[in-house]
Amino acid sequence: MNIASFIARRISSNEEKTFSRFIIRLATVATAISVAVMIVALAFVNGFQEAVSKKVFSFCGHIRVQHYEPLRANIAEESPIQRNDSAEKAIRQNPEVVQVQAYATKSAILRTAETIEGVIFKGVDSAYNFREIDRFLKAGRWIHFQDSGYSNEIVISEYTSKQLKVGVDTSLLIYFIQPNGEKPRTRKLKIVGIYKTGIEVYDNIFALGDLKLVRRLNDWKPDDIGGYEIFIKDYPKMDQVSEAIYNALPQQWNSMTMREIYPQIFDWLNLQNLNKQVILGIMVVVAIINLITCLIILVLERTRMVGVLKSLGAKNATIQAIFASEGTFICLRGIFWGLVLGLGICFLQSKTGFIKLNEEAYYMATAPVRIIWWQVIVVALATLVTCFLALLIPTFITRSIRPAKAVQFR
Repeated sequence: MNIASFIARRISSNEEKTFSRFIIRLATVATAISVAVMIVALAFVNGFQEAVSKKVFSFCGHIRVQHYEPLRANIAEESPIQRNDSAEKAIRQNPEVVQVQAYATKSAILRTAETIEGVIFKGVDSAYNFREIDRFLKAGRWIHFQDSGYSNEIVISEYTSKQLKVGVDTSLLIYFIQPNGEKPRTRKLKIVGIYKTGIEVYDNIFALGDLKLVRRLNDWKPDDIGGYEIFIKDYPKMDQVSEAIYNALPQQWNSMTMREIYPQIFDWLNLQNLNKQVILGIMVVVAIINLITCLIILVLERTRMVGVLKSLGAKNATIQAIFASEGTFICLRGIFWGLVLGLGICFLQSKTGFIKLNEEAYYMATAPVRIIWWQVIVVALATLVTCFLALLIPTFITRSIRPAKAVQFR
């Protein structure tokens, strides 16, 4: 039998109402809270990054291919490119690519009897994958395309509908801005749907319509488009896939990732990583300081016991092992209850969404949760190892205790 572990378990299981018993419970609770906070922080940050990324990519894809114009703003009308079967085939042959769809945009002003609102009219065709954005549809339906001619339907955002005070089945005039100061071209379109992504750079700007209408307004050829939106399997590989696609494109074509087009969103997501690291660091430090303080108090309270053990021939290493084992027991209990508490909060949030957010600031109404199990295991193991190493520090106090004085200690 390991005498150090035996004595440590007896000390830890002592049910007498002593000060050391209170300290042990306090240390266990503090460790549990630290572990729970780390797990919840990781799950919430993971959830934020995944949910926001999905919103960004589902509406505009991961990569855009369009005409190369270095002086053009990232969000502006495109110069036309001609659909190219060879280029499309080369893009689709990339193993990371799952979908390629054409689009074109045009600046426009929506007008009602009371007010006006500027938008970017995004034209798409019948091959557009509306399933990717079905969850954003708040009212009505997506546009129906015509076999001949163009559709007179439009889908606007919830923000735009509130600004214009209009709803589904309302018709309104749209003035499409023409280049070189030409007179705007007017069309009367019917609102058939209202969407909301929760991302301002989309909701405050974009309306969805027919690509054929953009061609008609721009006097483009039947196979002209503004560009391609490309969806891939694994978004962290955007840069590598974009570079590979660029090398397969015709001259004067360019590929850009969503990170390049909307850097402010991804800067915000990267900031969450920094917040995660800060929280983890603080919680680990709190757990270590708490356990060290606890163990010092326990050593001082049990000075007489240390003196008796030394007088009976116990070595310094054995006595150190007793208190290190006791600290490890406290840490293990704290980790266990921390896992129960942290995972319980995450599970409850995923089922009820009781933690609400300001959607304008965080792009979503409830805090999303994503538990990555290897991170949970790393948190538990890292806390245990770090705290065990830190617990060795206060055990050295036992080396300075003299048996003759210790047995007289009160």
